[in-house]
Amino acid sequence: MTTDQLQCTVDDAGIAVVTLTRPERRNALSNRTVDDLHRCFDGIAADPAIRVVIVTGAGEGFCAGADMKAGPDDMTGLSTPLGGLLEGSTGTIPRTFMSQELMASLFEKIHRLRQPVIAAVNGAALGGGFAFALACDIRFAAESASFGAVFIRRGVSACDMGTSYHLPRLVGASRSAELLLTGRVFGAAEAREMGLVLDVVPDGEVVARAMVTAHQIAANGPLAVWMTKETMWQTVDAPSLRHALDLENRTQIMCTATGEMAQAFAAFREGRDPEWRPL
Repeated sequence: MTTDQLQCTVDDAGIAVVTLTRPERRNALSNRTVDDLHRCFDGIAADPAIRVVIVTGAGEGFCAGADMKAGPDDMTGLSTPLGGLLEGSTGTIPRTFMSQELMASLFEKIHRLRQPVIAAVNGAALGGGFAFALACDIRFAAESASFGAVFIRRGVSACDMGTSYHLPRLVGASRSAELLLTGRVFGAAEAREMGLVLDVVPDGEVVARAMVTAHQIAANGPLAVWMTKETMWQTVDAPSLRHALDLENRTQIMCTATGEMAQAFAAFREGRDPEWRPL
C-alpha cells in the first residue's frame, strides 16, 4: 500500500516496513494519515505472509504527533467507518471526539496486531507520535531521536492515546509520573537508560537495526510468534500468577497440538532448520 501519506513495502522474508511520508510536517498525524494507517494495518493483519512490521518516518522525524495545521480537506475522503462518521459530523464536540477515537483506535489496533511491531524511531516522537511508539512491541532509536508526552504543556492531560497505560508498564510508575507531569522532551540516550528503547544507533541506521531483530523473530514459527505476543501482553494485565499460568498452559497445549514442536525437534536432531507451516 502506497499513498501520499505513507508507504508500505514487504520483503521476501515477510518483513513489512511502514513509512510515514510527510517529512515536511515531520510526519504529523492528520486524520487522513490515520485513516490510511488504519487501512494499511488492516491489510497487514489479513496477510498471513507478513511476519513482522517495522514503522518509521521519512526524513528527520518519526512522528510529531497530531497535525494541528491540517486543512479542511483533512475531513474529506476518509474511507474507514469511523473516518466516514468524522467526515459527516458537523458538531464540534462529536467531531473532536471522533478524531480522538480514530487515532486512539489505531494505536490499540497496532498493539493488538497479530504480528510484532517494531518502532524504528528516527527523530522526534512527540505527543501522538510518542503514543505511536509506545503502542509498538519493541523500540529502537537513532541518536537524534527525542520523545515526550507534551500535551500537558498545551493545557490538557498528558494521559492520551494509551500513553498512561503503556508508559508505566514500560518504565515504571514513578518515572512515568515525572515524564507525564512535566511534559519534558528527552533524548535517545535517556530513553535507553530507562528501558524505553532497546538500542540507540547512528542516524540513518535505525531501520537496519530494527531489521536485524525482525529477521530473528521471523525465523520462528508464525503461530508461535503470534501466541507469544498475545500471551505476553495478556499476562501483563493478569490479576495473579495463577491467571497467567492458566493462560500460558492453555496456549502451550494448543500450540503443541499443531505438530510444529515435533517437527522442530526432528529438525534439531537432523541438524537442519525447521520448516514452519504458514498460518
